[in-house]
Amino acid sequence: MVERPQHDIDEGEPELVVDPQGPVLVMTLNRPSARNALTTPLTKGLTAALARLADDPSLRAGVLTGAGGGFCAGIDLKAFASDGPPAGLRELLRARSVKPVIAAVEGFALAGGLELALMCDLVVAARGAKVGLPEARRGLLPTGGGLFRLPEALATEMALTAAILQAERLAAHGVVARLTDPGMALETAMSLAQSIAANAPMSVTSSLQLIRARSGRSEEQMWELQAPLRDKVFGSADAREGAMAFAEKRQPQWAGR
Repeated sequence: MVERPQHDIDEGEPELVVDPQGPVLVMTLNRPSARNALTTPLTKGLTAALARLADDPSLRAGVLTGAGGGFCAGIDLKAFASDGPPAGLRELLRARSVKPVIAAVEGFALAGGLELALMCDLVVAARGAKVGLPEARRGLLPTGGGLFRLPEALATEMALTAAILQAERLAAHGVVARLTDPGMALETAMSLAQSIAANAPMSVTSSLQLIRARSGRSEEQMWELQAPLRDKVFGSADAREGAMAFAEKRQPQWAGR
């Protein structure tokens, strides 16, 4: 169970609440009165939190969610009108965490908010959650990865019409991994993250590296990319520990090497 539900976070706290729950780092966008819109401080906070996830060996997965019953409505347009887009946002959306991150989407994920979810490795969304790339309504362009991280036909429809869809459409295209009842996205994402964290860290990160490398590469190229990772993982202390734990009928104790 999630120790701290998203609706319990109040506005007296930072724009990003970072809460390690065992091996899972929970990152909560905490601007509910502004629909969790992205600002420079929030972007910097997310960048720092993802660096913490990467550097801390006790953390094995991340969950990204939003306070107040919504995920994120994109950039703060009031701040954009005077200052431009949040500093560091392009770099944040382009980067990928070396460890898996799961987006838990309730309510809405729009424009840069949807692209923030697409930056994650898995998306869990509540049924009926509103998703879209409505930038064209404001004379803008989706430049946070949505145009090429979404399936082409879906990206074309969403970007050109600026229509707001429901999460079920994204699930039908394989973009959303799990659909939940409203209010259950965070709990489901946490369950997935805990399942990931129970596995050997090197196995997880190596699998993730290969999965991300698939696009645009031939099967032969993927065999070549896989070879050094295969040798590293199969020769690791964790591979030996996994075999011994199986033989001894006990839970493995992963060392991450």
